[in-house]
Order: sequence, then C-alpha cells, then structure tokens
Amino acid sequence: MVESIVEWLTSNLTGAVSKELIVFLISMFPILELRGGLIAASILGIPYMKGIVICILGNMIPIPFILLFITPIFTWMKKQKIFRPMVEKLETKSMGKSEKIQKYEFWGLLLFVGIPLPGTGAWTGALIASLLNVDKKKAILAIYSGLFLATAIMCFVVYTIPWLLNLF
Repeated sequence: MVESIVEWLTSNLTGAVSKELIVFLISMFPILELRGGLIAASILGIPYMKGIVICILGNMIPIPFILLFITPIFTWMKKQKIFRPMVEKLETKSMGKSEKIQKYEFWGLLLFVGIPLPGTGAWTGALIASLLNVDKKKAILAIYSGLFLATAIMCFVVYTIPWLLNLF
C-alpha cells in the first residue's frame, strides 16, 4: 500500500516540484512517514545519504506539534458532533497499540516507532505518548531515537538489499 501511494505521489508531482521536496512531504505525511519517504527517495534516484537527511527532517518536524497540541485539539473536536466519532476511533485505534508503551514507556515508545511495521511510526507514537501523558522530553527523545532505528532498518531494506541483489 505504501509503495502504491508513493508511486502515485511521485508520478503526479514529478516535474511540478523537486524530487527532494516530494520526499520531504511524503516523510511528513502520516502513515507514509520516513518509510514511505525512503522508498520514494530510492524510486526517484536520490542518493541514500541525501535521502536519509531529507526523510529524517521531514518526519521529525510534525512530532513536537503533535505532542504539544493533539490533546487540546482532540478535546475540542470531541465537543463537535461531526468530529467526535472520528476522534474516538483514532483514540481507540491508537490506544489499542499502546500496551508495550504503557509497560516500558521510553523503550516501548522507541521500539514502537523504530520497528517499521504497519500502524507504527512517529505520528502514532506521538499520539499515543500524548494520550498517555508521557513526559514530553522523554517522548521526543524516544520518538527521535526510534526514527534513527527505523532509518537504519529501512535503509537496509530499501538501499542495501537491492544493491546486494544487483551484485548477483
């Protein structure tokens, strides 16, 4: 799914904006985040070190805002009939993934963000940390550390494995 979204974005935005901006925007987008950004960087032929920097920065930028503002925004949205079901669904879905974070807090959050599986990532990690009232400094350190772990894993998958396959 991520690859098809990345391919759609790159095919529709290429030429209108730079490849780097496409990767940066993909990295900021929930669900796609760093994983999608690195896939896009690889598809667009961006050198891996440049792609890594762009993706990390793109995925880092929204996190402080989520940690600081998502709870008050959700509180306001739940008071509006039209938004309440959506917010409650998001909260329920996020909290359903929060068991390890509640139990291990810092390390749980780091691994939740760092192991690139469907439904995990910095956006969801920040949302869960906010809903659990995890200390913001601890949360941001865990989330950013998790981003570096996810970067290492995704670089291996997106850049190293194809390179090794081309050797044979």
